[in-house]
Amino acid sequence: MRICHLSWEYPPVVYGGLGRHVHAIAREQARAGHEVVVISHVGIDNDDGSARALDEVIDGVRVIRVVRDAPLVPFAAPTLLGWVAGLASAMTRCALELADSFDLDVLHAHDWLTAHAASMVTSAVSLSRAVPWVHTIHATEAGRHQGWLPGDLSQAIHSIEAWSAHSADRVLVCSQHMRWEVDRLFEMPDAVVIPNGVDVSSILVDVQRKDEMRAMYGDCLIVHTGRLEWEKGAHTLIEALPRLRRSHPDIQCVIAGRGSQSTALVELARRKRVASRVHVTGWLPEGELRALVAAADVAVVPSIYEPFGIVALEAAAVRTSVAAARAGGLSEFLDGDRHGFGFQPGDPASLAAAVRASLDDADEAQRRADSAYAFVTTAHGWAAIAERTVQEYECALRADRTQREHRSSVAAPAVAGDRNLLFEAP
Repeated sequence: MRICHLSWEYPPVVYGGLGRHVHAIAREQARAGHEVVVISHVGIDNDDGSARALDEVIDGVRVIRVVRDAPLVPFAAPTLLGWVAGLASAMTRCALELADSFDLDVLHAHDWLTAHAASMVTSAVSLSRAVPWVHTIHATEAGRHQGWLPGDLSQAIHSIEAWSAHSADRVLVCSQHMRWEVDRLFEMPDAVVIPNGVDVSSILVDVQRKDEMRAMYGDCLIVHTGRLEWEKGAHTLIEALPRLRRSHPDIQCVIAGRGSQSTALVELARRKRVASRVHVTGWLPEGELRALVAAADVAVVPSIYEPFGIVALEAAAVRTSVAAARAGGLSEFLDGDRHGFGFQPGDPASLAAAVRASLDDADEAQRRADSAYAFVTTAHGWAAIAERTVQEYECALRADRTQREHRSSVAAPAVAGDRNLLFEAP
């Protein structure tokens, strides 16, 4: 099968779990014998009009990194829609040029930033042959804001998400929670759940670097990794630290990642008088990040909103005890606390109790960590996930064209921004 992925991030340009997801399934699809192309972009740091497009083969996957078309505007809230328009234009042109020589079978787009490109490409190509558009919704704008659309930008993003969900030939989501969310927001009961994964065999930990981490931070270490955005909840972890210091005076907390909240988190630690215990490291190379998580006593995933929670799988893959918020897909990972220690999202006291339970009972923490490791190795291997994704491509290819046309003609539900879309009655 000839597959083209459209993704606004792809390693080394990675800002969250989406980039790692696309990288993993594209690599596994190539290993399975499919011809795979990923169209992404050169990266925000190079987005000044001087960068050059790249076309290379990595792990059997052809990766084309486009330079955005005008307007050359910052990747920031006031100009985000213009930034995405430039990306869509460049991606569309690239994909149409590719289609001239690449007999495309399916186009797989990821999240709202690639939706317009996917629509334009499949519409143009379909003049000569049917190419289905498979669309993965990795998260939603309303979900990130606890059901609200707080401004014009949020309402615009939500409208693109709803339009793309109803325009695509098949919609994929990463958890049962996300299926509920997409159905609630967009009246889409037929979204298909294909979870995220982790490649346990490729996660190698540098033992020397792990020991160095322990020596650097001490014998009571908790870590949080990921994007530093409000919905990821690192502020709840910092707010819990004064409680944890009372029972574990030597505790150290490392927060690794980048995002808009990094400066605010440092300031919060200062206000809570735990600045000497909180280390906000910024982005870390993959090997160093793995060593840090492996060195930790507890990996904390304090998300307020979490479609899936791939960082919990990555911690489980190195057999580190996980304390996670019972939010979205993380509840499915926890499975009634069989695979970790759960707590209420946004509740510092609950988070502190979960972390304390793990630190105070090493045997139980190890038992749950072992159970989590067995879970991720059996249920979340990338090869099986990539195969299930290809099966959905085949279903989309077999679908009757009139059904596709009927679905795209159904208007997405219109909503106002002054009510909670997830937790109030429709």
